[in-house]
Amino acid sequence: MLLGLLPLSAGTVTVDGRPPRRGSPVTGYVPQQRDFDLDLPVRGRDLVQFGVDGHRLGLPVTRSRQVDTAIAAVGASDYADAPVGLLSGGQQRRLRIAQALAGRPRLLLCDEPLLSLDPASQQQVTILLNNYRREHGTTVVFVTHEITPVAGLVDRVLYLAVGRHAAGTPDEVMTTAALSDLYGSHIDVIRVHGRVVVVGGDDPAGHHHPGGGHVYHPGHHDGGLEPR
Repeated sequence: MLLGLLPLSAGTVTVDGRPPRRGSPVTGYVPQQRDFDLDLPVRGRDLVQFGVDGHRLGLPVTRSRQVDTAIAAVGASDYADAPVGLLSGGQQRRLRIAQALAGRPRLLLCDEPLLSLDPASQQQVTILLNNYRREHGTTVVFVTHEITPVAGLVDRVLYLAVGRHAAGTPDEVMTTAALSDLYGSHIDVIRVHGRVVVVGGDDPAGHHHPGGGHVYHPGHHDGGLEPR
């Protein structure tokens, strides 16, 4: 709905004071990871350029400085001129994020932007997005299975699990009481050095809950997370 792809069934929604529409320059979008054809004749730089003028008809308008700035911000300068189909999943992910930031959006929708990234890269990307949010006053909707990198940065959490949800601040949602109620079985939430660990198992009906008795990052398997 925020991308202008689906109509509302009830209520109203605006983006930067206007109804959402397809191809809006005020909305940046990092989609879920999708493979590119190996022989696709598109460079990483071209992909990022789409974030600047992909919503316009006609030939692209070159804004090399804006594109270069976005590419450098995500640490992708070394492979920006390589065909995207030959890049690793993590490299493609960085370029997708650069593409979303290049248009300087007011609303940023991130669908699992940490996928295919190692822990160090996850932290770098999270800091990058948070800095952008602070500097530009941008609203960020961040869907992730890995809450640890963003737990200290979000102000609202929507936790999805077993067909139900819990919403509120991180301190309200990421608790033993709240998640146990959500799953209908005892779930332990432990906080260690700013990290959130969820430990659970199977209930008598055989439903799997987070962790299975192991250390677990919120949202993995059954759940999802949309901090904003």
